[in-house]
Amino acid sequence: MSGTVRGEAELRVNGKRHNVTIRSADTLLRVLREQLGLTGAKAGCENGDCGACTVIVDGAPVKSCLMLAVEGQESTITTIEGLGGDTPIQKAFLEKFAFQCGFCTPGFIMVCHALAHHSPQADEEVIQEWLQSNICRCTSYAEIQAAVRSVIPPRE
Repeated sequence: MSGTVRGEAELRVNGKRHNVTIRSADTLLRVLREQLGLTGAKAGCENGDCGACTVIVDGAPVKSCLMLAVEGQESTITTIEGLGGDTPIQKAFLEKFAFQCGFCTPGFIMVCHALAHHSPQADEEVIQEWLQSNICRCTSYAEIQAAVRSVIPPRE
């Protein structure tokens, strides 16, 4: 494309620094998948509705299809690959069968992981609010809620 401005950027992803070449309009999702080979964040709706592309940026869940890659230059970005497969919420998703086809699972895990760190004493209302950011089309949310509840026990 003529007139497309490309530039070098440095992104800190999963504890490593990566030099990437980006256009000003490139989303973080596209750079993660196409340049860094991190395909855990899924390209679902690509308009911020489904949450399949959720990553953690500076401790908060972010829909990477809505964030420009250039905005991530001074941030710490964690993808599902960066969790390493052994976090409490990942184990809970397996134990509670909180997945079916698996397409939405990385996004849900990232939201739930951030929730557990942000609000380890979350009540049902807070959990429901956080889970509303993601959509699953093939499993019931009961298993996902059970996984979250096993990591964030109810308040007494």
